[in-house]
Amino acid sequence: MRNAVVIPVSGEHSLVIASDNSGSIGMKENDAVRVPYETVGYFSFRVAVMELMATGAFPLSVVIHNFCGDEAWGGLVSGVKKGLAEAKVENVEITGSTESNFPLSQSAVGINVIGLARKPVLQDDLPPLNGWRVVLVGLPLVGMDVIEKAEYVAPLSLFKEIASLEDVYVWPVGSKGVLHELKRIIPHIDEGTIDLGIDLHSSGGPSTSFLAIYPEEKHPFVTQLLQVTGTCHRFVI
Repeated sequence: MRNAVVIPVSGEHSLVIASDNSGSIGMKENDAVRVPYETVGYFSFRVAVMELMATGAFPLSVVIHNFCGDEAWGGLVSGVKKGLAEAKVENVEITGSTESNFPLSQSAVGINVIGLARKPVLQDDLPPLNGWRVVLVGLPLVGMDVIEKAEYVAPLSLFKEIASLEDVYVWPVGSKGVLHELKRIIPHIDEGTIDLGIDLHSSGGPSTSFLAIYPEEKHPFVTQLLQVTGTCHRFVI
């Protein structure tokens, strides 16, 4: 299944929990990637909420685990709020905790997103994919490339829109790369048949790209949506 925990809570609904961690990314002297904490909060939230929405859940609460110090808290919250606004999600409670007793030499953040789904979509729920299409939306980026090549980052708003389409499934690309995620969807896919002009093993960083899987009859609509938004995309199948 995807990187989310699904807990049935009633006959109709399930609680869904997704998370993300980041380390050595922030404003501390020893950080490997120096960016504002708003950026850290946004991209960490982005990963977790994409995993959550990929199951069909909508977020209810965000929990921030802050090991960067008190001064980072406001930026982290601002980053989460930026992501919520982009996804057009309201009435989400933000809470968390800061380690303020012992300072760390590098930044570290963990984010949990808790949501609710009526019928979560899991890996085993995917239909037989004969005659289906797969498209990579955005490009896998990591480190400073996430900032310097922002035009190749798939918009969170577009991810939500595609995820809400009937008979369309979305799959965020994580740190193990595009090929790893493709093999989770299509276990026997032949790597030699995939030519996207990118390193299929390269880390997807903070889910800067995602795979969308849809039936052939949806192809004109999905293609038009991608062209209208001007989002970088490459068809796999």
